Amino acid sequence: MARKLALITGASTGIGFELAHIAADNGYDLLIVADEALIEDAAADLRTKNVEVDAVEADLATLEGVDAVIARAGGRPIDLVCANAGRGLGHGFLDQEVDDWRRVIDTNITGTVYLLKQVLTPMVARNDGKVLITGSIAGYIPGSFQAVYNGSKAFIDSFADALRNELKDSRGVTITTLMPGPTETEFFDRADMLDTKVGNDEKADPGKVARDGWDGLMAGEGNVVSGWQNKAQVLASRVVPASVMAERHRAIAEPGSAE
Repeated sequence: MARKLALITGASTGIGFELAHIAADNGYDLLIVADEALIEDAAADLRTKNVEVDAVEADLATLEGVDAVIARAGGRPIDLVCANAGRGLGHGFLDQEVDDWRRVIDTNITGTVYLLKQVLTPMVARNDGKVLITGSIAGYIPGSFQAVYNGSKAFIDSFADALRNELKDSRGVTITTLMPGPTETEFFDRADMLDTKVGNDEKADPGKVARDGWDGLMAGEGNVVSGWQNKAQVLASRVVPASVMAERHRAIAEPGSAE
């Protein structure tokens, strides 16, 4: 039998890189994507696992970038998708450049939604496929000094829940949302948040987060919150006033809070 194909975005580092390793260990050929040349180094590492690995450097904030990735599959059915690409942005909203917060929205929302449309249409047609969407517990928390990022994750968390319900009769297709908290990746450096408390605090291991997501995906679970502290945060968000949650977020995300 031909091996199945897994498409994993944001796979150059962090959770996406770990997900790619797990998929390869489970015998999937890989189509891995990131918006940086480092994706080729990730591919070289993954090829040691004796699976086919195709790496694409593409801007998933654009429809053209997503189209280029889908075209790279060459018509081969994509059996599993980890929609993991995302972008963060720290500092107060009024201090952020328009181009910067638009890129967060275009990457986290527009590009992700378009990718899901492209991969789920054939999956539903053949009634077979697995999708893991990386949301975040940030979607449950008013993100002072990360307002656009947290808002984008609120959209993704909600969108995934709605989409799962819409496709509930397509039992061969499953959609799982992975919702991590702060994780030890390049996220905080790229989001210019190294001077914040959350940027300096101890964080979750990306390998553990990826494993939690993978296990939930294979089990067909709807939502996977990685880590007991993050589960507590989600529960708190349902009863604690938004103003209180926003103030708590400010304490860890405000520039200079690392001091």
